[in-house]
Amino acid sequence: MSELRSKVHLTSHPICLRILGPWVYEDENDCTWLYLIIEKEDVLKVLLHQVDIPIEDIALTPSTMTSHTMPLMWTFHPGSQYVDPIGRFWRIVHHIKVHGVEEMILELMKDS
Repeated sequence: MSELRSKVHLTSHPICLRILGPWVYEDENDCTWLYLIIEKEDVLKVLLHQVDIPIEDIALTPSTMTSHTMPLMWTFHPGSQYVDPIGRFWRIVHHIKVHGVEEMILELMKDS
């Protein structure tokens, strides 16, 4: 029974996620999010995992690969989605908290 209660679906999402360094985003509350790119059958998804990372452990300039592959920022947009600086929309597939740790999956919408 306690296993079921450890997974909570969240409806309150970060307002803004901005790239902080290679593989790391930061939200408006200074929380850091590690990301993993998932590309399957021409669908681009990003898994974001909220982890506290000391600022001194983060390279403060995005790597070339990171800046070309990922948006520099996502801004929350009504309708459970984010928009990036070039106007592409990313649907929130899920946003959960498991054992106190947030996880979110964003999917690039095909018509973006």
